[in-house]
Amino acid sequence: MTSSPALNPAVTDWNGPDGLPRFEAVGDGDFAPAFDAALAEHEAEIDAIAASAEAPTFANTIVALEIAGDRLSRVSALFWNRAGAHTNDAIQALERDIAPKMSRHYSKIGMNAALFARIDALWEGRETLGLDLEATRVLERHWKGFVKSGAKLPKAEQERLAAINETLASLGAKFGQNVLADEKSWALLLDNEDLAGVPQFLKDSMAAAARDRGEEGKYAVTLSRSIIEPFLTFSERRDLREQAFKAWVARGANGGETDNRAIIRETLALRAEKATLLGYQNYATLKLDNTMAKTPEAVNGLLTQVWEKAVVRAREEEADLAELIAAEGRNHPVMPWDWRHYAEKLRAQKFNFSESELKPYLQLEKIIDACFDVARRLFGITATEKKGVKGYHPDVRVFDIRDTDGKLVALFLGDYFARASKRSGAWMSSFQSQHRLTLKNGAKGELPIIYNVCNFAKPADGKPALLSLDDARTLFHEFGHALHGMLSNVTYPSVSGTSVSRDFVELPSQLYEHWLTVPAILKTYAVHEATGEPMPQDLLDKVLSARTFNAGFNTVEFTSSALVDMAFHTRAAVEDPMAVQAEVLEKIGMPASIVMRHATPHFQHVFSGDGYSAGYYSYMWSEVLDADAFAAFEETGDAFDAEVAGKLKSNIYSVGGAIDPEDAYRAFRGKLPSPEAMLRKKGLAA
Repeated sequence: MTSSPALNPAVTDWNGPDGLPRFEAVGDGDFAPAFDAALAEHEAEIDAIAASAEAPTFANTIVALEIAGDRLSRVSALFWNRAGAHTNDAIQALERDIAPKMSRHYSKIGMNAALFARIDALWEGRETLGLDLEATRVLERHWKGFVKSGAKLPKAEQERLAAINETLASLGAKFGQNVLADEKSWALLLDNEDLAGVPQFLKDSMAAAARDRGEEGKYAVTLSRSIIEPFLTFSERRDLREQAFKAWVARGANGGETDNRAIIRETLALRAEKATLLGYQNYATLKLDNTMAKTPEAVNGLLTQVWEKAVVRAREEEADLAELIAAEGRNHPVMPWDWRHYAEKLRAQKFNFSESELKPYLQLEKIIDACFDVARRLFGITATEKKGVKGYHPDVRVFDIRDTDGKLVALFLGDYFARASKRSGAWMSSFQSQHRLTLKNGAKGELPIIYNVCNFAKPADGKPALLSLDDARTLFHEFGHALHGMLSNVTYPSVSGTSVSRDFVELPSQLYEHWLTVPAILKTYAVHEATGEPMPQDLLDKVLSARTFNAGFNTVEFTSSALVDMAFHTRAAVEDPMAVQAEVLEKIGMPASIVMRHATPHFQHVFSGDGYSAGYYSYMWSEVLDADAFAAFEETGDAFDAEVAGKLKSNIYSVGGAIDPEDAYRAFRGKLPSPEAMLRKKGLAA
């Protein structure tokens, strides 16, 4: 990259502590020129590889591709982090420009005939190259990637595919921005007399949210999950619950500029056309190629099997809630804005504890410590906070991750609190992935720099942040993803960490959730915010016995979303996505008292980018794996059994995509699982 007054070196030359970016030195205006320069540099690198006069070798073609675009990776990592976790109007405008520009760039690479000819020659002669398993997987990934990018298509069809990809990138960016806009713009401002049933921890969060909106003395219900869900759970005001719930499920479907329904229709049409161009029956078949599930039929088979058990359980749960409503002298049916409220009352009745009783024992700081301690016990790594080191926002905390010898193996950043500049949900991503290749600047490999983003309610000054049990699971889930990135031990960047098939990537995260409720962990870290006393044994017993409570509701919420996702992507054409959603829900017998976890207009997993399109099922596919994987520890009687933990680290958490996921799982467990362990875990087994 040539020097220019317009370029800020801090964007791509990271010289903060241990190679961390100096976030505070990068302004919003620095990204556009940095992208332009990095794209041009990457294009020149690609052209040089393609035009080489030397015969293609793994080193001069595949390894060269692996290390090309380092500066582009760096500016991209910083930019997409800011776009998701701390955005503003300037970043959103640039996002709408950059998304199609990046798509054009990678389409051009994918359709570079000279470059593909070199890769194709290596693929055809792969048996003679003497490659190890990881290198063979890397070669296969590049070859298949080019084929799916249209490398074998005629020129006109290549150009059409590139145009489709560019438009899809723009649509995905706009979809996510629309959902964020709807979330930011809505708040239900209440007075103290409106807060019947609302516990103090939620009042504090609502007061803080109101202050953020300049409404001192008021209480705000926002569409942040950490506020809306407990409000729906505890508020005795059915009219306010209904108002808040309807706003929550209407995100992306409010009419006007932020309405996503036209975007969904166009997205589905373009995805179907893309699949046809590439020779696939439908988009789901395209996306499931190279996954563990392999076919839409296999996915729908699992989802249907689970749905049939879940909806029966949900009907039983609904009947129990209806009895509670009648006992209060009310005569209304169970509606979606009633379910959480009466389920909480039923749980308190059946298990003699409530969420509000549990929450003082789930302090964010202690649950973070628990995450780190489990990693120490299982994998021998320790986390130490780097006080005074700046992250990308004042709330962000930076940690050293070291092995038993004290060697630095990763940097970890935690960004835990909700804010208006952050999209909803929780996720893991990386600024830098682990690998061992020598880069053009002479650096020998790279240290993983991983971050977690959550959206917990920020407490009032001086008070500890308190989590729900679901919040605590989310924290463990995302740290499981982070460990997948931080424990990576591979040679090539393209198979590092979470670079695995979509229906395998959730295994390390969902498996890690199990350790939250290991009694030794809860006894140590679930301590009362005021007294410091550990959770009483009787409350701990109740929490553990209630783990499958409301399983029908939770599974129906999820499975309905996954079935709608698959329906969208197995059809040749979808003229009216909302009609298809309604049709699917009617066909499967969706209870009127429950809604999809993600209604289509705000289904960001599927439409804000391509990540989980025809792939939302993967959480359940991975759940089959994680239930069986944790059973390996249970069978030893020790949740931290050293031998099993060693196998888990070496075969699952550290190998990334260097091994076929089926082979990796078999190496760990000795077999592939059936759904039975997952159904037992959910309490849905016969």
